[in-house]
Amino acid sequence: MRESVKFYIDGRWTDPADPARSRTLEVVNPATEQVCGTVAVASATDVDRAVAAARGAFPAWSQTSVPHRIEVLRNILDAYQKRSGDLAAALTEEMGAPASLANGFQVGLGAGHLTKAIEVLEDFPFEERRGATLIVKEPIGVCAMITPWNWPLNQIAVKVFPALATGCTMVLKPSENAPSAGQIFAEILDAAGVPAGVFNLLQGDGPGVGVPLSSHPGVDMVSFTGSVRAGVEVARNAAPGVKRVTQELGGKSPNIVLDDAAFAESVAAGVANMMGNSGQTCSALSRMLVPGSRMDEAIGIAREAAAGVTVGDPNGDVAMGPVVSRAQFEKVQSLIQKGIDEGATLVAGGTGRPDGLEKGYFVRPTVFADVTNDMTIAREEIFGPVLTILGYDGVDHAVEIANDTEYGLAGNVAGADLDQARAVARRIRAGWVSINDGFDFGCPFGGYNKSGNGREWGEFGFHDYLETKGLLGYAPDEAAP
Repeated sequence: MRESVKFYIDGRWTDPADPARSRTLEVVNPATEQVCGTVAVASATDVDRAVAAARGAFPAWSQTSVPHRIEVLRNILDAYQKRSGDLAAALTEEMGAPASLANGFQVGLGAGHLTKAIEVLEDFPFEERRGATLIVKEPIGVCAMITPWNWPLNQIAVKVFPALATGCTMVLKPSENAPSAGQIFAEILDAAGVPAGVFNLLQGDGPGVGVPLSSHPGVDMVSFTGSVRAGVEVARNAAPGVKRVTQELGGKSPNIVLDDAAFAESVAAGVANMMGNSGQTCSALSRMLVPGSRMDEAIGIAREAAAGVTVGDPNGDVAMGPVVSRAQFEKVQSLIQKGIDEGATLVAGGTGRPDGLEKGYFVRPTVFADVTNDMTIAREEIFGPVLTILGYDGVDHAVEIANDTEYGLAGNVAGADLDQARAVARRIRAGWVSINDGFDFGCPFGGYNKSGNGREWGEFGFHDYLETKGLLGYAPDEAAP
């Protein structure tokens, strides 16, 4: 039984400020539906303590040298690698990530972002001379970080590592659905020798911790990843303090499959990718766009690909585990039923658990075809293993459908003709558009429209943690005549 009942504040593990009145929540293993842990809910008093620790540590940490911060980050990387097995086990138990995914991409993303942060920091231009003026990039201050359960280490990494690298201090609140990743992460930073107060961890839920943290007068910046609804509330809470707020929110991302020789391969890859992490990915390519004239062909390929997705005990050799919670399971089930009711063609899957699974929040890998972009399953973010296939008449129509969404987080163009794929990708209104599933730790990640604001990953992840100062007359001898 995992217990996340202490908070990491000012370099020490500490009990809640008022243990007699503190609340705890149960953590449920989504594969077994059994309680697997307990997490404490921090109070406003705990938030005050953590923010005070971060404010107290900021003057010294913000003035540390780049070589010193690089050394600290390298120490973290060493400690992270030593705990990779513990992190993976926690993700499998608490969020149902298959062991291969947890030990692979889930944990690997954290290490990859840390390695990239070190690389960026080595050459990052914190100062620039422009004639007589010096432009300086300085750490913004104390940062509040609120992260989700679907990619816990990725979302913690893309916030914490740039903040550390730029000289900020911080308070992290991970999701109460998967708290152990954050708990182990704090242990890693403690073992690596991160100075007291620079990094602080509070556990709990949105009302108990997220609200007082995002509205706290001692916080200078809030970085949030989660739903649009929660993101709006975070922004409202932060607004009276005129804080900087960055948000990575939802998506309903298009995958345009071009009409060329790679069609069959592209459709099969799109199905497999959608089922990864049980479809619980903000940037999931949940709308596949295919030429209308090849819809029947796409249906046959997609049906076969979905049938090949193995679902079951995440500790075993499976491609897909459960979704994270009963609430998520019920939401996905209702939207699958909505797709059926609205007249989409059910190609694979459907409501209920996969055959042979009597318990656990397992969802059948589901594919709908003949979907139109006005259907609920084409508009709403399902956040489950549900793919919708829409037909298009020509590339212009495909781009029109792709951009007909309130979101704009990601997209993909799949095809053998690279020049055409490049041209189409330029026209998609989204922050992260891949060509044939390209991937790059240095690419900026973030959304247009209701998918959020700000950018994470690589050097672009540094900018939101920095203020820009102009020192006029810094070099008067270099003033323009």
